[in-house]
Amino acid sequence: MEKGPLSKRRVFFYVQHLLGIGHLARASRIAAALLKRGFDVTMVTGGLPVPGFPGEDMRTVVLPPVTAGDKGFSGLIDEEGNPVTAAFQERRKELLLDALRRAEPDIVIIEAFPFGRRQMRFELVPLLDAIEAMDRRPLIATSLRDILQERTKPGRAEETVELVKKHFDLVLVHGDPAFARLEETFPLAGEIAERVAYTGLVAPPPPDEPAEIFDILVSAGGGAVGKELIGAALGAAGLLPQELRWCLVTGPNLPQPDFDELAAAAPENASLFRFRQDFASLLGGARLSVSQAGYNTVCDILRAGCNSLLIPFTASGETEQSTRATRLERLGLATVLPEEGITAQELARRVQTSLARSKPDIPPLDLDGADNTATIIEERLKRPEGVTPSRSA
Repeated sequence: MEKGPLSKRRVFFYVQHLLGIGHLARASRIAAALLKRGFDVTMVTGGLPVPGFPGEDMRTVVLPPVTAGDKGFSGLIDEEGNPVTAAFQERRKELLLDALRRAEPDIVIIEAFPFGRRQMRFELVPLLDAIEAMDRRPLIATSLRDILQERTKPGRAEETVELVKKHFDLVLVHGDPAFARLEETFPLAGEIAERVAYTGLVAPPPPDEPAEIFDILVSAGGGAVGKELIGAALGAAGLLPQELRWCLVTGPNLPQPDFDELAAAAPENASLFRFRQDFASLLGGARLSVSQAGYNTVCDILRAGCNSLLIPFTASGETEQSTRATRLERLGLATVLPEEGITAQELARRVQTSLARSKPDIPPLDLDGADNTATIIEERLKRPEGVTPSRSA
């Protein structure tokens, strides 16, 4: 079958979020940029539904959802909380392969794998094999955040390199190499350097003027692991001067009983929300952001240019957020508070200190990663096989 014009090139984009919503949010921003360039995008999601994502005007395939069994990402459970069975996995795999056949893509983008999402090998390895067997093989790209979880199990990095060399044409690293380079958290990056393209950070566009002004904006990402942070922030709001206005965004995945408990404890100067569609603009008007150090939240903070107090997620040996937070602190863009043993008293002290700081001088980092990703893909589809994008330096 002949390819259509470039404006109608087809993208098949797989994303699986397991605990937070960061992976889905970043992939959705990239998909929106591809749509603006005239690509036909099919978004395949495999996590619990999140209002507003992946967005409008794109085809969506919703696989039977799975999520992480616990904070350490050990095991998969379905939306009822039951362990995933072999039959469940087989059904998901067949639905995914059928979606691929129907989409007839020019490029397949797989978020995180093989650098992450090893839990999904049961469907992603068959997906890659099916792509290789297609009469008209599409390009295959993996979509990565700039800082990876550092692996300690022997052989994992070598296996990742082997899969990249066997299947992937592009490794899209969504970061600015002036801030973080792939080899800093993936030591074997040199073996696949010819496939790597840095896109810049996938940040939102500059925000609108805020409809409301808060002094302190507290956010807990997706909310699955944010109860302690929100609870400590509510306590801190009660300890600090009452004229300070607090906005606390728990995230959509916080269990309803926990949300109700926190709402009942909120002082009068604190407003509690599950989700704010205008989060980016609220950051622009806030004196201070208090949050974990996830990729998307940090991108929002950098775009808004506000002061930030970061409390990185480190459960079960997670290193990605603490690495990002430490780098930002070294640049004078944030202060860092370890999440272990966080208390209302300590948080109140840190908030008071952070409010006294002047607004940070944001360095000229590339924050246009979504648009740049679309450009890289557009250019790559024009080039002969084996030629890498010009932004891969």
